[in-house]
Amino acid sequence: MGRIRKLPVFAVAVAVAVMMLVDPSGARADTTDNCHHDLHQAHLLVSGLQGTIGSTVGPDGALYIPESVTGTIARVNPRDGHTTTFASGLPRRVGDLGGAIDVAFIHHTAYALVTLVSPDVGGTSADGIYRVDGPNHVTLIADIGAYSLAHPPATDFFVPTGVQYAMQPYRGGFLVTDGHHNRVLRVSLNGDVTEVIAFSDIVPTGLALRGRTVYLAQAGPVPHLPENGKIVSFTTRTPVATEIASGAPLLVDVEFDRGNALYALSQGHFTPGHPEGSPADPNTGALELVHRDGTMTPVVTGLNQPTSLEFIHDTAYIVNLNGQVWTVDS
Repeated sequence: MGRIRKLPVFAVAVAVAVMMLVDPSGARADTTDNCHHDLHQAHLLVSGLQGTIGSTVGPDGALYIPESVTGTIARVNPRDGHTTTFASGLPRRVGDLGGAIDVAFIHHTAYALVTLVSPDVGGTSADGIYRVDGPNHVTLIADIGAYSLAHPPATDFFVPTGVQYAMQPYRGGFLVTDGHHNRVLRVSLNGDVTEVIAFSDIVPTGLALRGRTVYLAQAGPVPHLPENGKIVSFTTRTPVATEIASGAPLLVDVEFDRGNALYALSQGHFTPGHPEGSPADPNTGALELVHRDGTMTPVVTGLNQPTSLEFIHDTAYIVNLNGQVWTVDS
């Protein structure tokens, strides 16, 4: 994500490729509640996970979170935070970022999205979607990195294989965002990859689905001003984006609750002058309620570099860069 071209590709990819993936403090998980509460309170459910970005709710109602440091997927009991290893054997991240970045289910089969592990960034694996065949066995079903090499985007880029960020099950396959190549891809279970919609430098991140309509969060270009943090919608039949809302900086995810209210996850304030690819400032993230008039209202603020959002019943589950999961009751 971004447009830095003067450093070697691998150094850039490790240092600044994705603003959501880098924790420059190197801090370990903090079990203190550092959220400044607004209308609702955030509570720490889990800490100590290693290399967390994406998440999903499984068919059993549990929360599933990839851990890129270990190449595993954690299963988290949403009631008490009890955590076990659901699957292992995924490519581990190269350097400080990448690896297993998101997870999704089709029926009872889990799939993991893996990025920044390919040879162009110093890795030895393939960027793409892996099927979980057992507790210790995964199979690559779609090589998105190879597609990206063969079909480069129209926008500027410096990582040829792209930086895939989020995946969403869609009509027997997946939609996948590439935050560096600024596009959304459609991926089938037999490995076919096609481009659905392409953008300028807007940094597409999280996805949600209602019927045939796709909702997409956009972080916006550096310096990630609030007016550039947007939610847009489109369909695969008419891939023209329509703006739904804007007004929160560095949006990283979008989700509906069970009452069909739409929420966005803001990573927070980005200090101008920080290098491209830096995360938002610590403890400035927010969960935002999206209104029909296109505005957003913070539900809770002070979140520490959040990256993904899920809803289970009336509770929001928020994953952050420090290996934590927080809950917010609606």
